[in-house]
Amino acid sequence: MTNVSVRTGVAAPDTTALRARAERALRALGAELPSGGTLSARTPITGGELATLTGSTPDRVDAAVDKAAKAFRSWRTVPAPRRAAVVRRLGRLLGENLGELAELVTLEAGKIDAEARGEVQEMIDVCEFAVGLSRQLYGVTMPSERPGHRLQETWHPLGVVGVISAFNFPVAVWSWNTAIALVCGDTVVWKPSETTSLTAIACHALLRRAAAEEGADPEIHQLLLGGTEVGERLVDDERIALVSATGSTRMGRAVAPRVAARFGRCLLELGGNNAAIVTASADLELVTRAVVFAAAGTAGQRCTTLRRLIAHRDVANRLAERLTAAYRQLPVGDPLDPETLVGPLIDGRAYEAMQRALAAARQDGGELLCGGERVPVAGDDSYYVRPAIVRMPSQTAIVRAETFAPILYLLDYTDLDTAIAVHNGVPQGLSSSIFTGDQREAERFLAADGSDCGIANVNIGTSGAEIGGAFGGEKHTGGGRESGSDSWKAYMRRATNTINYSPDLPLAQGITFG
Repeated sequence: MTNVSVRTGVAAPDTTALRARAERALRALGAELPSGGTLSARTPITGGELATLTGSTPDRVDAAVDKAAKAFRSWRTVPAPRRAAVVRRLGRLLGENLGELAELVTLEAGKIDAEARGEVQEMIDVCEFAVGLSRQLYGVTMPSERPGHRLQETWHPLGVVGVISAFNFPVAVWSWNTAIALVCGDTVVWKPSETTSLTAIACHALLRRAAAEEGADPEIHQLLLGGTEVGERLVDDERIALVSATGSTRMGRAVAPRVAARFGRCLLELGGNNAAIVTASADLELVTRAVVFAAAGTAGQRCTTLRRLIAHRDVANRLAERLTAAYRQLPVGDPLDPETLVGPLIDGRAYEAMQRALAAARQDGGELLCGGERVPVAGDDSYYVRPAIVRMPSQTAIVRAETFAPILYLLDYTDLDTAIAVHNGVPQGLSSSIFTGDQREAERFLAADGSDCGIANVNIGTSGAEIGGAFGGEKHTGGGRESGSDSWKAYMRRATNTINYSPDLPLAQGITFG
């Protein structure tokens, strides 16, 4: 079977046409395509330039933080349900403009249309979640040991939240942070990836429109464009109460100590080297469908991408055959083509990293079962590849490292405890899965000495998390939690209150004084 990568009669994408599509989408979203400057907005579909932008200078960064800090002083006093009105309106605007924003995501991040639309839908969902949350920012009341006293905990707005996001989820991760932060009474300064500036400009325009329509101060949200130097200035600014940063583990190592040095807060979503264990009792048809999406979706450029498959020796060969056959049928090509399932890598550096990883795997005794080669779609400046499967004799150094590309390493095992040890034997701890028909095996995987990841699934893949559950991981993944559950607490400060409603002044612990 051969890969249907470029279909007969399907024209190669053209940068001029893509630029026109970006201009139309931005206009529809209430934003203009900026011009001038040295910051280049490129599309991975062709590698061509969509626009040139002006990056934020140090003075612009300082001014944006100052505006957000001033807006916070009044925003924090607005009742949470009223703050939620802005987020509710944003969600409705996203729904009304889903197609246009999804198109920008495809143009800038290279996602296929279904995934781009799914990302915008995720934004809508988290807005709905945040609106409900606005009436549930609960504290607790505790009994006091002193008569005539009451103890309680209350939650208050934290301050300015700095959001640093990555290219692979250019809008969803921003919305996770921003919708929750705004409802919690914080203001936001956003530094998106320099790779996805246009989607950021569009989201900023929609949020400011939502604020204006609800009578709120538009300065509650600030947008900064640029590279590492812009992010560093945010990280070091003492007016930023919380830095929520998504990116590589290397980036997290740089951010965390700098924020800690000024006693700020960090919320880090870093690397993921996600694995799934396939037991002998697993439904291999279900496994195949789940693994193909988890490993090849978004061209392997999700933080939750499945990168290691640990299969029981009794099923490993059959599973390898099924996956290889499925991979060879994956349509690789223009993500704007509705028949495409695998779009481009973000740039040439991602392609080179993939090739280095494959070479290292072969040196370690790995067998390339399929994929890895470049697919000619739109010229030398775009990078399309066939997703690769490599059968590995053991979990070597390259398998333990995260390569942000569609490489799936297949290992086998005979004992579940050994499989869990291999699963946990990497620095990262984001997402994980087990495929099994045995409840004991599932519960063993979910136990305290099972998966050490922040996300542990049974009979589904590692990617595609819902917004209702807190998202994040352990170990080198950073330990942060975003989106659902009680992740809102990261965006607020807690106060413990003691209320004395008696005429006396008894001391705690039975102490008498004077």
